[in-house]
Amino acid sequence: MIQRVRAILITPDDKLLLIKRIKPGIAPYWVLPGGRVEDHDEDLEAALAREVTEEMAGTPYVRVLIYTMEGEQSRESFYLARIDTWSFDDHTGPEFSEKGRGEYLLEEVPLATEALEALDIKPTEVADFLRNAAHETGSPGLFNLPDLRHAEPARYPDLHTVGLETERE
Repeated sequence: MIQRVRAILITPDDKLLLIKRIKPGIAPYWVLPGGRVEDHDEDLEAALAREVTEEMAGTPYVRVLIYTMEGEQSRESFYLARIDTWSFDDHTGPEFSEKGRGEYLLEEVPLATEALEALDIKPTEVADFLRNAAHETGSPGLFNLPDLRHAEPARYPDLHTVGLETERE
């Protein structure tokens, strides 16, 4: 099974770092930094740190595992993390030099419903979660969500409801 990791990176200004993808013949879309777990990665968090370093020369300070999506051939883990410094000009990931992959642009996006609704964020499940979380709690509330690293894999909650209802009770 292919494993991937993604970072929901929150800056000191409480903005979300997203990568805008521009490919010929396709409308622009945005993705979270991250990528495939490699054989030499010690664990998922090490893979996430490597990916963030490759993609933006930054270090993620992982707080919680928010969600894991699983398909027939892949599993993708989404971590909420803080990041203090980064430099997209210093990226080193192999995807940046492969021909035909299109453009990669790093953008800081306010963690506000209106700003997130204006973007085509992939995957849509995570985009919906981020929009709901921004509406319900904003950036500080994200860091109060349960850490799924300590949950049984079969008990991972639905992405749209994790932590949001319990915080209001």
